[in-house]
Amino acid sequence: MTKPDFLQYDPWPSAQTLLNALEHSALITRTVISNLSKGQETVSLSSNVNPPHWEFGHLIWFQEFWVHRHGLQSNPSLLPDADALFNSSGIVHDDRWQVQLPSLDILLNYFSDVTERSYAILRSGSLTPEQAYFLQLALFHQDMHNEAFAYTWQHLAYAWPVERGSEAFLRANGLEPTYIDMSASQIQLGSAPHSGFIFDNEKWQHEVTVPHFSISSHAVSNGQYLEFLEAHRDSGMSSLVDPPLHWKQEGGRWYERSFHQWLAMDLQVPVRHISAQDAERYCLWRGLRLPTENELTALMLSPPPNWHPSGLWEWTSSAFMPFAGFSADPYQDYSAPWFDSRHRVLKGWSVFTPDYLRRPQFRNFYLPSRSDFFCGFRTCLA
Repeated sequence: MTKPDFLQYDPWPSAQTLLNALEHSALITRTVISNLSKGQETVSLSSNVNPPHWEFGHLIWFQEFWVHRHGLQSNPSLLPDADALFNSSGIVHDDRWQVQLPSLDILLNYFSDVTERSYAILRSGSLTPEQAYFLQLALFHQDMHNEAFAYTWQHLAYAWPVERGSEAFLRANGLEPTYIDMSASQIQLGSAPHSGFIFDNEKWQHEVTVPHFSISSHAVSNGQYLEFLEAHRDSGMSSLVDPPLHWKQEGGRWYERSFHQWLAMDLQVPVRHISAQDAERYCLWRGLRLPTENELTALMLSPPPNWHPSGLWEWTSSAFMPFAGFSADPYQDYSAPWFDSRHRVLKGWSVFTPDYLRRPQFRNFYLPSRSDFFCGFRTCLA
């Protein structure tokens, strides 16, 4: 009998490896939620954020539903009405502001109860393939929501309570940006069975031909984007291009906001919080273009120092669509609802993405109007 796809995502990590990762992810989640000041959990309705306590409840529910309830609503939750409160597939975005949430103490206890049950499985030291898959699914889902907390906190100008590593490597460090000449090549797009955990939109690995192209070694910097803004201002066309929301000019100097702090702008770091639409306006002004998914993948499959990582999710010009033969995995709403020709593929990772999710095969996706998450872009010669 043929195994379902999700049981072909071996080799499975050890129970101890998963335990360490889940404990670290849970610590980030608890730290972020517990350090909200009173009243900060109440946010205005916005298409770019979720109510923080709702999002917290959702990520707990997700872990319990898939790891401990085996994806069946007939298996009861530890929290009454959890399915009605926190199933994102059944609660449209705007309705998340209307539900009557349990108190934070109840949610924190729910979080502790669910994670302790997961830890107990992992401490047993012996995992079935099903347990290994669903524990990884829950872990990576929680990691993604931890990153979503980071960009929500940035959007809301909240202090970020989790220590971050140095981001100095994101600067050009005196290296002159250039265009890398990429010869026509065949690359493997997507992921193969038995290559570790993957998401269903990566199925399955297949060979594609990438024609010759030239791509920037570095992502577009603050300084380069500022030139674009100032050129429009000088031409009297500034109304067509607004500065990023986290930028301001005072006394002839530019500043950018990092969470709750305004800092002098570093012109050499990659520009962030830029929508695909504004990235395309920049490209049009420069006589350049965004890379396709295949082109950016080809670059990221080649070894640095040929190219300089940006520490941002990077826009492509490619719509987020399924590969031939796509089939959904057990969490059917991860990819399939977003194959609508409107969402765009992004490649790379942000500084808030765990190392184990930083893979060239990973396909992120957002609407091209979004700029609140940690995104930037690099360019290709037209």
